Amino acid sequence: MNNPWFGRWAPREQASFQLFCLPYAGGGAAAYREWHALAPPHIQVCPLELPGRGSRFSEPPVSRLRPLVDGLAGAVEPYLERPYAIFGHSMGGLLAFELTRTLRRRGRPLPAHLFVSGRSAPDTPHEFPPLEGAPDERVRQRLRELGGTPQEVLDDPELMDLVLPVLRADFSVLESYEYQEEPPLPVPLTVFGGTADTLVTPARLPGWRRQSSAGSRLRMLTGGHFFLHTTAPAIMSEISAALPRAVARDTAAS
Repeated sequence: MNNPWFGRWAPREQASFQLFCLPYAGGGAAAYREWHALAPPHIQVCPLELPGRGSRFSEPPVSRLRPLVDGLAGAVEPYLERPYAIFGHSMGGLLAFELTRTLRRRGRPLPAHLFVSGRSAPDTPHEFPPLEGAPDERVRQRLRELGGTPQEVLDDPELMDLVLPVLRADFSVLESYEYQEEPPLPVPLTVFGGTADTLVTPARLPGWRRQSSAGSRLRMLTGGHFFLHTTAPAIMSEISAALPRAVARDTAAS
């Protein structure tokens, strides 16, 4: 796939579903590197690479949600004639939701399922005070609170100099986001949460049910905010069960 938005993936000709995967703040397509081996034959894992990280490290990161989602929509549109689903964790969950709404507005085929992980319902208040203009040490402190960054990275000034611009841009995407009321999506929705997540607590998840007219379900998994990495087999099992091997769907957007 010659498209800068897509990370490395192993083509699976027999796959009946494409699973577009969106990363958390500061993360990239590499967050899903283990998913190719975990996915059953009927699911093709397609991680998306955002500007400023991975193979797109030389590009400036995007600091607002709308241009980022518009770029994602343009990237996936050529591949929507095949059945697909979208998964996103944390910031990626918000991107997955807004990407689906953007595709609906454009009249494009909608996903067979939307999977949102570690992300509060979009119409709830922000979890943290804004970091725009905050000193670097405050950003490092936020990363420590989230718990997903290795201590050796936090303690390495050179590494932090490389990742801080992307992190600041991603935090700006989240902090500047303003939810706009739209009809619920006619797409089944699965929401994953971490039992020990102090950022996105279980109480912040049920509001997602308002965003789907096709039914929603909540799955709680053991772990903190980055339970994505420790429970990947369980997540893939849920995804596999929601995406049947036999596919028959109407590709018209609702």
